[in-house]
Amino acid sequence: MKNNTKGNFALFSIGGVSYGIIEILWRRYTHWSMVITGGICFMLLYRIFKKLVHIALWKKCIIGSSLITSAEFVTGCVVNLWGKLNVWDYSQLPANFLGQICLYYSFLWGLLTIPIVAICTLIRKKLKY
Repeated sequence: MKNNTKGNFALFSIGGVSYGIIEILWRRYTHWSMVITGGICFMLLYRIFKKLVHIALWKKCIIGSSLITSAEFVTGCVVNLWGKLNVWDYSQLPANFLGQICLYYSFLWGLLTIPIVAICTLIRKKLKY
């Protein structure tokens, strides 16, 4: 992928569509804000993992969990707290913060990072982007 705009669009699309599908499978619905958040997260994680090729997978999982949890918090504050759209509410789960993020989902984001790393590696090696 020589064209940076095309490459960024492809990365964004992979992340956004994948996250939307995962959310539909998990919750039976999604929201456009989650597709955008997933796209941005995948683009950022791809760039980070491209630079940190040789670090341990568990460290990449911590990075992925931290980035996705942070993006979810920012999106939740904008969409749920400020915009009052009530896309999700984790306030009933233990170890939540403002009902927008919680330890349980942060752990799941860390696990989700494993296939993200594999996809990023495949893109980097096969497409040379």
